[in-house]
Amino acid sequence: MCGMCGLLGGGRHWSNTVAAGESVSARRQRYVQVAHANRVLESFRLKLADFHGQSFVLSSPTGAQIIVEDFMQIWKAAETMLGRPLDPLTMFAEDEAQP
Repeated sequence: MCGMCGLLGGGRHWSNTVAAGESVSARRQRYVQVAHANRVLESFRLKLADFHGQSFVLSSPTGAQIIVEDFMQIWKAAETMLGRPLDPLTMFAEDEAQP
C-alpha cells in the first residue's frame, strides 16, 4: 500500500485514539501507545512509528516497512516481517516463571 492510501484509509479502528479535530492530549496518547508497542517490539529489532495520526509504520532493521492501518494489525505485520508467529501475551511467560 502506498503512503497516501494508508493516510486516507486509517483512523477508523477502536484502538485509534486520535481522530481529525481531536485535542493534543489525544495525539499524545497515540504516541504513548507507540512507545508501549516499541517496548515489546524492540526484542525483535522492529520499530513502530506514527504516520500522520492515521496509520502506523512498522520497520525492520533491514529497512523493510509495512504501513498498518490500526493497532491490532501491528502484530500480524510483525509476524510477516519475522516469518514466524508472534503472541505478545505469552512473550514474558518464561521471565515470570523463573524464581
